Amino acid sequence: MAATAEVLGRLRELADPSRLAGMARHGVGGAQTLGVTVAELRTLARELGRDHALAAGLWDSGVHEARILAGMVEEPAAVDAAQLDAWAAGFDSWDLCDQVCQNLVRHTPFAWDRALAWSGRPEEFVKRAGFAVMAGLAVADKGADDDRFEPFLRAVAERADDDRPIVRKGASWALRQVGKRSPGLHGRAVATARELRSGGPGARWVGTDALRELERRPPR
Repeated sequence: MAATAEVLGRLRELADPSRLAGMARHGVGGAQTLGVTVAELRTLARELGRDHALAAGLWDSGVHEARILAGMVEEPAAVDAAQLDAWAAGFDSWDLCDQVCQNLVRHTPFAWDRALAWSGRPEEFVKRAGFAVMAGLAVADKGADDDRFEPFLRAVAERADDDRPIVRKGASWALRQVGKRSPGLHGRAVATARELRSGGPGARWVGTDALRELERRPPR
């Protein structure tokens, strides 16, 4: 079992401050960012393995890359909804949000519920997280039937009209991934996207962006 301080030391050894300016230009990183790549974090995560206590320590450090790593080493079966909500409240960049959602949240028993709950929240990155989990489940949950995604389509239809680009892009991502699951969901997603194009400015952007891919690449 690795100690938090030891792993933070490893991260600082991997850090390259020359990367920070480029990361900032793309909205990557938060207040305490070291300059460690996601590929480097994945390599370290494979070495460390799953560790609930370590994940908590890394998250509590507040270091951007440590928080991404926390999502990679956390044990999905060891978390509860309260922890997920607390971590979501700490999202301060799109990359932290998306990495934790794809590496951890979508693999927990609370993923479906959190996707819907978070997509209705007012906070920018929490709402983004709801849509990110929807997109992740559409890709990863191979056993879910089409009807289980109907609430996601309704949520996108009702909540996509947002003036924040981070949220709009998340809504489009969710809609496109659901639509690519099957021919049946493709038709429902296209109908949702077309409906969005008659809504407010944010909704119109999401509908247009989603249709650009959905109409070009229907599922087989």
